[in-house]
Amino acid sequence: MNLSLSDIAPPLRWTSPGQVAPIATDTRLPEAWWQAIPLERACSTIGTSEVAGRLADLALACWGHLVLGDVLPLLRFSDPAASAQTPEALGREAVHRLFADVLQRLLEPVPEDGAAPGRATRPDRPLPDLIDGVFSALDERQRAIARDRLYASQRVTLDELAQRFSVTRERIRQIERDLRDHVEAWLATPEAAPLVAHVSWLRGRLGSAVPADDLAAAVPWHRTDLATLGIPAWRFVRTLLTGYEQVDGWLVAGGADELREKTRQLFTDGPRPLAEAITLVSQLGIREDVAERWLVSVPQLRVLEDHVVPWPRSVNDKAEAVLAVAGNALTPEEIQERIGEDYSLVGIRNQLTADDRFLRLDRNKYGLTRWGGEQYLGIREMIVREIERAGGEASVNTIVASLTGRYDVSESSVRAYAGGPGFERTQRGWIRVAGTEPADYQPRRDVSATRRCFRSRDGRWWHRVDVNAEHLRGSGSPLPTGFAAYLGMAPGGQLTASTPAGDVVISWHNQPTMGSIRPILASSNAAEGDHVFLTVSDGGELLTRYLPAALPGIPGLNRALHLIGYTAPVASEAEALRLIGTRIGLPEGAAREEVLARLRDRGDRDILAYLEGTA
Repeated sequence: MNLSLSDIAPPLRWTSPGQVAPIATDTRLPEAWWQAIPLERACSTIGTSEVAGRLADLALACWGHLVLGDVLPLLRFSDPAASAQTPEALGREAVHRLFADVLQRLLEPVPEDGAAPGRATRPDRPLPDLIDGVFSALDERQRAIARDRLYASQRVTLDELAQRFSVTRERIRQIERDLRDHVEAWLATPEAAPLVAHVSWLRGRLGSAVPADDLAAAVPWHRTDLATLGIPAWRFVRTLLTGYEQVDGWLVAGGADELREKTRQLFTDGPRPLAEAITLVSQLGIREDVAERWLVSVPQLRVLEDHVVPWPRSVNDKAEAVLAVAGNALTPEEIQERIGEDYSLVGIRNQLTADDRFLRLDRNKYGLTRWGGEQYLGIREMIVREIERAGGEASVNTIVASLTGRYDVSESSVRAYAGGPGFERTQRGWIRVAGTEPADYQPRRDVSATRRCFRSRDGRWWHRVDVNAEHLRGSGSPLPTGFAAYLGMAPGGQLTASTPAGDVVISWHNQPTMGSIRPILASSNAAEGDHVFLTVSDGGELLTRYLPAALPGIPGLNRALHLIGYTAPVASEAEALRLIGTRIGLPEGAAREEVLARLRDRGDRDILAYLEGTA
């Protein structure tokens, strides 16, 4: 016998030598002995019990999640019940004993005449001929039931067979049951031993998950038609692979859902290089040559630029994965292309701008906030920042060199802004922020006391627009004075906010008024009753967050939270009140009555009604 330990224990072929060596290495044996020398030599050198012990230790340390039949497939035939248990369930002593028994049986000496002890000699036969012998004595009806029911890719119904042979459905069912018993009884005979050994080898060859086509291609004779049934031999062999289920073109040992979940859990910490991912997946019993195909088939995972990344439903999460793999800032267009799904560019821009995970690092590039770096604010704001860093005034040439060297902005644009409103010349070629700007307008009500205005975690205040027919037709709409003042406006002023679909003008004559936001609503397929939260960035961009109307029938507390833009579940009314209080500008720990009083003063009657209804 020239088999190594790794030939009969498949996980040894999938597990990194760095994991195996600390447990299996023995000074009396060569390096990587489990695959370098025959099992018989290893057992004669250190003892069969010692080899079984090393294998038991590996099973507990590295493969505790596998059943013993996957660690040592021969155990499925010597002790089927124990083979279905995990090493952790049985404990080291029991696993050692089971493994030692299998190895001792495997190494039993064979008599000189070539027959196994207690067995009659028999000539070797090709396995398809051996299988044909099982069905050679059957009549035509039995063969038809075997061919069209037991081993068919698309099973014929009991009714069809009953009509074909003019018997009852129950009689067909009985013949089918007898055929199964006939095959099971044959498999327990010495004659079937070569096929049983082949199935044991096949389990190791297939691993815990393979494309279903691999079964037919595993050995050439699998595609040979059985003379008695007229079907490929692999269809018969497939029925002997108990414990495998076929799902979406894959043969999976155990539960497919469980193996998929174990695979997803390997990547909860973020992207991993493909080579590393394949090594990780191989520890679940999946062969390295099919591991990449398995990863591609697992929902909520994706292979992206030689990395395996979690791939949830949210476009924000997908954008984060794309940037994490890229390792550098990308444009929204590049992110859209790499996601490769049906997400609008406008929607991706809005999410990049509104989500705290992303940071605008250039005029049209975004990175991950965790990378650090300086936020790009727009040319005018960047000039102000350069002047502040210089101590109140700076050379225009220095500002131009700094901004064009770090950002994708032209020299002419920087010089145009530096020479425009908001800056004044102090000496030839130097500027400072103009000191003649009018004092900030002080509204009667601060933004924190303004109806439908809410503060996000980053400190920005957002205004909620409740979408109506006028908005959808493209009409302008009023803004509260407290919110307009928060945006830096004053009576008589005008603010132009940019969006990918065009500019939106906010003007203040008799009262602050915002121009049409119809393109923004159209990009989100908004309808009457939906909500849009909006604000303006320091760089002059109109930021929006779309929120569909609350589903009917949800509790009043959740409807109140929905109106402040919070949709996650909460554990208690106290937690909800804390969230609402923070969003309307109250300090942490404000009492329930303080929250209700502030809402009453602001005029948020809709939220108030839901909260008072929960008291």
